[in-house]
Amino acid sequence: MDYRVEGQAAYVLHTRAYRDTSAIVELFTLEHGRVAAVSRGMRRANSKSKALLQPFVPLQVNWQGRNELKTLTLAESTGYTGMLSGNALICALYANELLLKLLAVFDPYPKLFVYYQYLINSLLENDIEVALRIFERQLLIAIGYAADFSELEPTSIYFFDLKQLVFKKVATIDDRYKSLYFWGEHLQAMGNDDYASKDVRKAAKRFSRLQIDHLLQGNALNSRGLFQR
Repeated sequence: MDYRVEGQAAYVLHTRAYRDTSAIVELFTLEHGRVAAVSRGMRRANSKSKALLQPFVPLQVNWQGRNELKTLTLAESTGYTGMLSGNALICALYANELLLKLLAVFDPYPKLFVYYQYLINSLLENDIEVALRIFERQLLIAIGYAADFSELEPTSIYFFDLKQLVFKKVATIDDRYKSLYFWGEHLQAMGNDDYASKDVRKAAKRFSRLQIDHLLQGNALNSRGLFQR
C-alpha cells in the first residue's frame, strides 16, 4: 500500500465528522478505488476545503499514511460540473451509496470510474434512466457479479437464477417468482446497452434491482427512501 499518493483523480462519495474539527472523506479514485482519508480542520468555519470537498465535483487529490485511513494533504477542483437537483440528484446519491456499500477498499476500478463520470455528466443534462441502467450494469461487472447475455433466444422466456447468475429457459411462468422471469429479446438488448424500448428499460430496472438487493443482503439504501418521499 503506497505511503504517499499524488495527483489522483477522485470524487467525494461521503463525508462524516471526525474528532473536533476534522472529517473523514470517502473518495472514489481512478487508480485506487475507494479510499477513506482525514481532512484536517475541514469543519472549521473558515475552512476552504469544506466547500471544495463535496460530492460530484471532479477533484485531484494527494494523500499519505501507512494505515487504511489516510490523511488528505491536497485537494483541488479540476472543473466545475454544475448543480444537480431533483431526481438527478437523488440518482447521483444512489450511485454514491452503491459504491460505498459494494466496492472493496483500495481495489482499483478504472473503467467503472469512467462510467461514473459518464453518469454524473449525463445526470447534469437530465439524462437519467439510460445512464443509470448502464452504470448499474458496469458496477455489477466490475465487482464480478455479471450475468452472461450470450446465446439467448429472443422469443424465449428465461428464469434468472440469482445465486448462479445463469438464465434458465422455461416454458411457463411461476407467478410466485414472477419478478425473476425475462423475455430473451429484452435481455439481449440489455446486454448491448440498447435501451430505446420502454419495455427494455422497465426490464433492466427490475433486473438491476434484483441483483443489487441480493448483494445488499437486506441492507436498505437511504437514497431509495428519497424517491419514495
